[in-house]
Order: sequence, then C-alpha cells, then structure tokens
Amino acid sequence: MSVELRGKWALVTGASRGIGREIARGLAAKGCNLVLHSRARKHCAALERELCKQVKVALVGAELSIEGEVDRLVAEALAKSRGIDVLYNNAAIMTTYRQNYAKVTADDYRQSFEVNVIAPIRITHGLLPSMLAKKFGRIVQVTSGIRDEPELMAYAASKAALDKFVRDTVVKLAGTGVTMNLLDPGWVRTDLGGPKAPNPVESVLPGALVPALVDDDVQGQWFSAQDHAGK
Repeated sequence: MSVELRGKWALVTGASRGIGREIARGLAAKGCNLVLHSRARKHCAALERELCKQVKVALVGAELSIEGEVDRLVAEALAKSRGIDVLYNNAAIMTTYRQNYAKVTADDYRQSFEVNVIAPIRITHGLLPSMLAKKFGRIVQVTSGIRDEPELMAYAASKAALDKFVRDTVVKLAGTGVTMNLLDPGWVRTDLGGPKAPNPVESVLPGALVPALVDDDVQGQWFSAQDHAGK
C-alpha cells in the first residue's frame, strides 16, 4: 500500500533544475505541496509559476556549503509549511574530474563533504523532531551508483558517506512512522551528469517517487529510479 501525499509538504533541495526539478514535478502531480530550494530563490521562480497551479509552493534560497545558511533553510522551510512531511536531499556538487586520480585535492574532499554529506545530515536532523512528533515522515537521500572512477573520488566518497549515515541511522527510526531510504537516480543528462549520460533526466520518474511512497517498515533501502523508467 503506497502512502497518500496529497496535502502533505515536501522539501526538495536543488530543485531549480535537473533531477530536483523532475522530483518536484512528480510530487506536485501527487498533490504534495512544495518547498523548493536553490542557491537563490529566483532560480526556482519559473518552476514555482508552473507548479503553483497544482499545489502550494514556497521558495527558499541557501548556499549549502555555509552552515548558517543550512540552518536558516530548515527554519524557513518549517515556517513556510505546516511542517515538512517529505524530504528529498537532492542537491549535490561534483568537483573537477582529475585526470591524474592521485591528484584529487583536499579541497575537493572538503567541498564535496560539506555539500553532499554535512548539509544533508544537518537538514535531516533539523526536520526529524517534527516528523517524529507527527509520527510520519519520508526522508530520501539522493545517492549515486558511481564506481571505478577514482578521478571523481571526492564525489564518490561523499556519496558513500551519505549511504553509511542512512544505514546506521535507520536503526533508531524503527516503529516511529518515519522512514529514511536511498535513491539512485541513475546516470542522467544533467549539468552534473553531463551530455554523454545514457538516460534523459525525465527517466527518473516515476521511480524517484517510490521511496516517498513506501510503508513505515521500509528502512535503509537502496532504490534505483531507472528500475521504473518507462513504467
């Protein structure tokens, strides 16, 4: 039995383009109200105009590499909604492809972990108390199936760390009504994925919505959006 999202509120980070935009569109089609995040509110203005015909939409802007802005994002998201029911930690960065993989820099790791690990964890912890109080929440951490690419090790290692966070944290969520799972959107043609990716960005739907629709006992699972492409 899938969860009813109509009338609930979702926060989608990195919603202005690519995978985040498709997730937002998919949630809106389910009747889910939206708080859309991007670095600057104006980046989501066009998407707001599109989706406000279907659901309530609010915008928040924050730079995820800055701790104070991440905390402000959480506070604004809660203030602009009736409480966040669904969280998609989608925003991420990929640092430069290092042709010499032994030259991946310390700064590459610092930037990747700040945005791809620390920010999602802070957002998750910021929203968890209200979800636990309501005994309902769906937390989706967007991960990656990247492998065998040491030239992008900073990105790959950050996603592996996010996976570990999920798998170790869900033991505390059993029986709470709040689930946390992983979503691999697949290699799709976005600014991050690049033009040579085999899949169009639209292929993330409907699969990207699956971890938001699962029952309460589904915890710490890896969902591949491409498993549902074309369905």
